[in-house]
Amino acid sequence: MNVYRVHIQATPQAVWEAITNPGWIEKYGYHARAEYDLRAGGKYQAFATAQMAQHGGPNVIIDGEVLEADPPRKLIQTWRVLWDPELKAEGFTRLTWEIEEGLSGITSLTVTHEVGDAPRTAAITSGEIKQAGGGWSFILSDLKTLLETGKAMSASAA
Repeated sequence: MNVYRVHIQATPQAVWEAITNPGWIEKYGYHARAEYDLRAGGKYQAFATAQMAQHGGPNVIIDGEVLEADPPRKLIQTWRVLWDPELKAEGFTRLTWEIEEGLSGITSLTVTHEVGDAPRTAAITSGEIKQAGGGWSFILSDLKTLLETGKAMSASAA
């Protein structure tokens, strides 16, 4: 199980929107559009950017299912990589987003990714495999930067 925590100068609602609204999601991290059907059993899909598609990846690069949505406090979902056959074969992992309002307008976002039976997924999401990007730490750092400054760290990391 990998746990990532970031403290953001933003409201819990702003953080919720940034992690669930397609228009926000494509502004940070790997700039890939993602869509949620925010109800138990709802679909989650992340889509390839134009740059990713040029490398021959599928249109849907990550999929999953919403297990629980409690805006703006908690989102629990399954999560599976589709762009690589070995990663896809590891199956679905469990991803939990917890948003907690703190003092002075600071919100804590904790992401817990249960990857116990998925070692390759654990390696890419932890940032261990450098050529795969920075994993959750990179995504959450960019999310924080975007919410606090209005600008992502880079125009595109994909």
